[in-house]
Amino acid sequence: MGGKEATMSSWSRERNQSPGGLNPHLSRTVFLLLLSVASAQGVPPDPTACLVFQSVNGTSITCEPPAKVPRHLPADTIHLAVEFFNFTRLPAGLLRGAPRLQELHLSSNRLHNLSAELLQPVPGLKVLDLTRNALSRLPPGLFRASAALHTLVLKENQLRALDASGLHGLTALRHLDLSGNQLRTLPAGLLANVPELRVLDLSDNQLEALPSGFLRGPLCLERLHLEGNRLCALAEDLLAPQVDLRYLFLSDNKLAKVAPDAFRGLRRLDMLDLSNNSLASVPKGLWASLGRPTQNLQYGFDLSRNPWVCDGHLHDLFRWLVDNKEKMFFQNDTRCAGPEAFKGQTLLEALRPASLSSLELSLFQKVLPPSPRAPGLGAPSDPALAHAQVLSLPGSASPSLQGSLSPAPGTEAPVCHPASPIQGDTRGV
Repeated sequence: MGGKEATMSSWSRERNQSPGGLNPHLSRTVFLLLLSVASAQGVPPDPTACLVFQSVNGTSITCEPPAKVPRHLPADTIHLAVEFFNFTRLPAGLLRGAPRLQELHLSSNRLHNLSAELLQPVPGLKVLDLTRNALSRLPPGLFRASAALHTLVLKENQLRALDASGLHGLTALRHLDLSGNQLRTLPAGLLANVPELRVLDLSDNQLEALPSGFLRGPLCLERLHLEGNRLCALAEDLLAPQVDLRYLFLSDNKLAKVAPDAFRGLRRLDMLDLSNNSLASVPKGLWASLGRPTQNLQYGFDLSRNPWVCDGHLHDLFRWLVDNKEKMFFQNDTRCAGPEAFKGQTLLEALRPASLSSLELSLFQKVLPPSPRAPGLGAPSDPALAHAQVLSLPGSASPSLQGSLSPAPGTEAPVCHPASPIQGDTRGV
């Protein structure tokens, strides 16, 4: 499992990439590379000049200290990077005269505020990167002329709240990164007008709950990052609108309760991370729709670092783990916190028939109903039979026997075709 464990860790923790799946220091690297080319050609570098690269598509400009940001941009400018300057505000009229601009990178400054008119001169803008600034709010109407924008990165700012209309105008948005801010709550209608959204990153905020119907709006969300918040419960209706969700990250929260139908209808889920929460038990039927062979969880799941109470209430989870153990990350870190007889054992060890001593059997007898084959006799004395009873309590049909999850006639969900690589997707498969 070592390989899988490394994969899960890098997947859910990888934070050092910028829009387009590129390293945040890419512009600096390009700057130095082209500077070396210029030097090799005998062109003396001017430390106060921005790097300008011209192609058949247009002009690309990269400005880093100690260069001076130009007051006027070439009319054919398609790419502008103004990074690492520690600006608290942008130069007035920075984008005027560049109507063809497609990418704007303003990371690693100290921007506190943005003008509501900032993006008006660049209606064709596709990528906006504002990583690592000091923004505490977004001005109303900022994106009213940004119908072409598909990647918006606002991570590592100081956003504390967003207006329900804050994303209005972003009808083509596919990647939204709000990670590393100070968001405590979100308005219910925030995503109502972003039908094309594929990736939503809300990780490393201070969210304690999400409003009902929050995910209604996007038609084909594929990746949802909620790790590193303060969520205490996962409601049954939160994920319901997103039947094609493929990657769900909920680690490092305070989850103690998951609704029985929280995952019902997720027909394509490939990765699930519930690690480092407060889960001691989960409701019967929670796993019924997950882990079907060749259909989902092909990239694995992580339930480690939770205070699992390994008694008969986990019989659904025990059986599901047996069927899906090859997809399980960090098996050695998925351990029982109680009862005392099981404390410290991995969940997979605790469910083995041979590990059930007479003392442990007495604990199971307290939580297991009478055997269906011998009413009134309680749990059997044979450890193997006790194990079988734990894994086959009434009302817990095998996942292979679950009914079809196809929607009823007239309620079909939209068909989501596999998306092409998303520019701005910070965690590529």
